[in-house]
Amino acid sequence: MSATNSPGFSTLGDLEAAAAKVVPPDVWAYIQSGAVGEDALRANRDAFRRRTLRPRALVDVTVLDLTTNLLDDKVAAPFFICPMAHHGLVRPEGELATAQAAASANVLAVFATLSSRSLEEIAEASVHGARWFQLYLQARFIDSQRLVERAERAGYSALVLTVDVPVLGVRDRLSEMAFDIDPKGSVRNGPGVIAPPRAPTGSQGRYSLRSDAAATWNVLDDLQSITKLPVVVKGVLTGDDARRAVVHGARGVVVSNHGGRQLDAAEAALEALPEVVRAVGSDVEVYFDSGVRRASDVLIALAMGAHAVGIGRPVLWALAVGGEAGVTQLLSLLASELATEMALTGRRRISEIDRTLLGEKRW
Repeated sequence: MSATNSPGFSTLGDLEAAAAKVVPPDVWAYIQSGAVGEDALRANRDAFRRRTLRPRALVDVTVLDLTTNLLDDKVAAPFFICPMAHHGLVRPEGELATAQAAASANVLAVFATLSSRSLEEIAEASVHGARWFQLYLQARFIDSQRLVERAERAGYSALVLTVDVPVLGVRDRLSEMAFDIDPKGSVRNGPGVIAPPRAPTGSQGRYSLRSDAAATWNVLDDLQSITKLPVVVKGVLTGDDARRAVVHGARGVVVSNHGGRQLDAAEAALEALPEVVRAVGSDVEVYFDSGVRRASDVLIALAMGAHAVGIGRPVLWALAVGGEAGVTQLLSLLASELATEMALTGRRRISEIDRTLLGEKRW
């Protein structure tokens, strides 16, 4: 897992192709797939392509400061690693390599309930890193409570509750590959930890889901009664839901359509961002993920009001290609690219990135 190993790619532009060469086809389908016909997946990227930037010239940009605070964590960049399940599918060391790279770069990493390594192992691999724990509600609240208590004991500094997966979205590409994951063999947070259900059960017009699908906004109150960790709500696409999260004590919300993996007719996450910022941006920190590939995407989302921006699939690509060294290379390239684009647009620090940077939509 040494970062001195060759990462296997030299630019962010060649990373995806490099990963496609080393990841087995069925695992690649799992990583790359979106919901149903993948319209939401494409919409996320198209939303970025439609935006333009309005640079300012002759600004003193000799010093560029990317540092920021995410809740109580001071980090070196306004981007973070999204929670993603099963890092071990692409690299044996899995989340340990991701955690070590993020800690070395002083970049926030959010680790998933369905991780290939236990949350305690991940914490040990990134003792000095900023890390948050993502929670999928379990069928019994006591099992959710146990996960939260373990995360708090292990030193995670925030809890990220994912709210957009009462059931997994239909994914045609995975069905065509007949790909399935054995949770007993791939989830290291315990044999009792369960993933969201793959589909409702039933027929003849009546279907049902597990008991965790009955959760309402009151579950935020329940979580805050068992932990001192700040709670961030992930998977918000409307101002109304963002306001409900704040009313129930959330310290942050993540505008996300799950990388296009859940509801295929969902709005591109970037299009939903302004509404959420208007609704709660002065009350809590608003984060963003879905479709981010380059530093220009980070810059656009920040200009549209995001406090920080999550990176998803490219992290798994980098992990597949080069392990810890690959993720280190990804974070380094992304930070350098962001600093370059800040210089080119006349923004010296994160606080100077605002809506005046945005131009007209291309189409």
